Amino acid sequence: MKKLILMGRSECGKTTLIQALRGNVIEYHKTQYINHYDVVIDTPGEYAENSTLSKALALYTYEADVVGLLLSATEEYSLYPPCVTACCNRPVIGIVTQTDHEGAHVERAHNWLDLAGCRPIFHVSSYTGDGIWQILNYLKEPGDKLPWETEEEAERPRAIISDKYGDIKQ
Repeated sequence: MKKLILMGRSECGKTTLIQALRGNVIEYHKTQYINHYDVVIDTPGEYAENSTLSKALALYTYEADVVGLLLSATEEYSLYPPCVTACCNRPVIGIVTQTDHEGAHVERAHNWLDLAGCRPIFHVSSYTGDGIWQILNYLKEPGDKLPWETEEEAERPRAIISDKYGDIKQ
């Protein structure tokens, strides 16, 4: 698998996406520092939101094969300036998260990621599993074994213990 680093604002769904990609139960967890998982690097949203901390993100891209810029479909504005991906030395993909949310504006978020220079752009819901298979297929390299055998298995709804508000969803 290509190693992926996820970047985005706080609460845009980075950690939840990692749980969904790995087939884990969804449980809210606030990322406090940069976490390395098998083939994914999870970063705190504060690093993307703060110009001083953002320099650390630039350094961590050297440890990844692919940079993933996340943008929630519920965002009122984009954190990413136009053509920002041109300064990256890795392929940059866009990931629109929370596409299942009641107030989601998927097309608007997609357009913002497109303007930033992300190619390709994926639409995902970590809760329902939509779009998980496409990301896994993009990251797959010859000889890799995916956590699931079929798209139907990868995109099944996830077991959810809690969301960011602590609500029990079971």
